[in-house]
Amino acid sequence: MPSRESVQNTHISIQIRELHGALIDIVSFMNQPQRDERMVKEAGISLDRALFPLLVGIERRGPIGIVELAAGVGRNYTTVSRQVAKLESLGLAERRQSTADRRVTEAVITPKGKAMTDNIDDARERYARAIFKSWDAQDIDELVRLMRKFADAVNDEPQGLAGL
Repeated sequence: MPSRESVQNTHISIQIRELHGALIDIVSFMNQPQRDERMVKEAGISLDRALFPLLVGIERRGPIGIVELAAGVGRNYTTVSRQVAKLESLGLAERRQSTADRRVTEAVITPKGKAMTDNIDDARERYARAIFKSWDAQDIDELVRLMRKFADAVNDEPQGLAGL
């Protein structure tokens, strides 16, 4: 008869594989260029699709260093630096020296950029309401709680260990 620990380990292994599959499905959906185009259109804004995740990232995580922003969207530093310069020329973001480390250039959202991300948030909420329309409020609360817990745990892991 297998030990209880062996059965639990097998169960956890299956759950981790399922979780990884779900994350791949979600990330694949989130990374679809058509999704960003639909979100921009639904938000009623005019913004190049390549700039969309940067603007949202700056608003959510800013002030944020350009290197950190680039890592977060999976692009190289020079590309993101040029794209942030484009956001700056549109009046949506500003680049400045970090007060914590003067060697770091960081991006911050402008009031015009914040107004645009507010429109994006409204569009995202309309999509989410459609997705969750058949869910119980308790299930949504639990999903949000557990996703936050998981995201925090992943972010707290030492480099190299968090890559499910």
